[in-house]
Amino acid sequence: MTAVRRPVIAIVGGGFTGAVVAANLARHAASDGAAIVVFEPRDRLGAGLAYDSGNPAHRTNVPAARMSLVPDDPDDFLNWLAAHGEPRGDPDARAADGHLYVRRAVFGRYVGAFVAPFVRSGKVVHRRERIARIERRGARWKLTSDAGTELLADIVVIATTHPSPCAPKRVAQALEGHPRFVADTTVAGSLTCLRPDDHVLVLGNGLTAADVIASLRLADHRGSIVALSRRGLRSRGHAGRAQEPFGDFVGTPARTALELLRRVRLAVRQAALAGLSWHAVFDALRSQGGQVWRALPVAERRRLVQRLRPFWDAHRFRVAPQIDDAIRQAIETGQLRVLGASIEGVERYGQVIAVDIRHRQTRIRERLLFDACVVTTGPAHTGVLSSQDWLADLASKGWLRLDSVGLGLACDEASRAIGTSGVAERSLIVAGPLARGTFGELMGLPQVNDHAIFIADEIAEMLARPDRAATRRRSASSVRQRLVTTLDGAARR
Repeated sequence: MTAVRRPVIAIVGGGFTGAVVAANLARHAASDGAAIVVFEPRDRLGAGLAYDSGNPAHRTNVPAARMSLVPDDPDDFLNWLAAHGEPRGDPDARAADGHLYVRRAVFGRYVGAFVAPFVRSGKVVHRRERIARIERRGARWKLTSDAGTELLADIVVIATTHPSPCAPKRVAQALEGHPRFVADTTVAGSLTCLRPDDHVLVLGNGLTAADVIASLRLADHRGSIVALSRRGLRSRGHAGRAQEPFGDFVGTPARTALELLRRVRLAVRQAALAGLSWHAVFDALRSQGGQVWRALPVAERRRLVQRLRPFWDAHRFRVAPQIDDAIRQAIETGQLRVLGASIEGVERYGQVIAVDIRHRQTRIRERLLFDACVVTTGPAHTGVLSSQDWLADLASKGWLRLDSVGLGLACDEASRAIGTSGVAERSLIVAGPLARGTFGELMGLPQVNDHAIFIADEIAEMLARPDRAATRRRSASSVRQRLVTTLDGAARR
């Protein structure tokens, strides 16, 4: 009797997305007999860059009550916290609004605990190695790690994170080798080079900038801080009270970015008349984001990203109240200036950094002097294919390409990678934020969680019906509706 070969699913990246895909796939009966292998160099799965931080100033920016990994049990994370005596040693975890905003490392342990039983049972294999190369071998994929491990896989899931931030070219050139130039804050201990009285320039005003400012405040930093971005839009805080989402953006979806902007502004005015803040409107827009995004032609998606994304990010990706309070206090005391300006020149005089800026509103030029510079400009989306050798190699062979709006990798409505041929490859799947160009809202919970569950379901169906899966051409609309239903259900939780 000929032995039946076990199907092999390789997941590259074991942060939040990779761990949740692996755990949900392992829970499927269809995966019995399959080998699920996760390549992740960290000691445990589930943390990744986002939740591997030991910095006590780094908190989740979503209340714990909305961070369950189990759609049918919205209290799963809260129950896990109670069972493990968390949050311990963190008297500031509960905000004034009554919600818990735990340290990110705590949530990382929760995700790790979610996948750990499957690792212990052997149903999920964690290889603490980095992928060096992925090659096509007939109908399968050959993965080679930096440790020399080779694996033939039937399905590969790309669950890696975005590339690190990229400093403006003139800044990087001028400050190369400066002892207090921090080009990548994701590196552990990157801020330890800053001295308490340093005048610090923070490039960017998003969530990472907020983390940096809060970290400096927690470390009793005394020097002045300037947070600079082109528009001067800093990440907003949460509403002071609970509000139901307000606004319908999908009944007759907008077909242009400008039309969408007008509808959002109108909804904000209507919400104010109803006694609600803008938060309620953006909560509605977030929950309907997948449908809104899909209704826009590609050219309008691109226009939205180029023109409106900074405004969306500032309102959508809110900071925890504790972080917002730290920033407000720094502004009120004069320690922090938040500026909207462009950089016109950077010079270095020994260890003094001279930066010439032009203010956005007044067009006035100003020269500012600093002792340190920290880059928090956000992921270098367009550099994803060059960020790792195996991604670049897959792109050179035509298996991968950037999406048409510049947010990540091209994929279809089933998250299958689309290469230079324009045809989706069913055995190469893009998971998590790198699929934003197709799915839109895939940067925060619960959307990333539900997308991971969706991918696990797709793979399980392929395992359950391998012959049919190889030839079927499910309509894009049915796949789209399946994910939309999942995301809408998450938004109502």
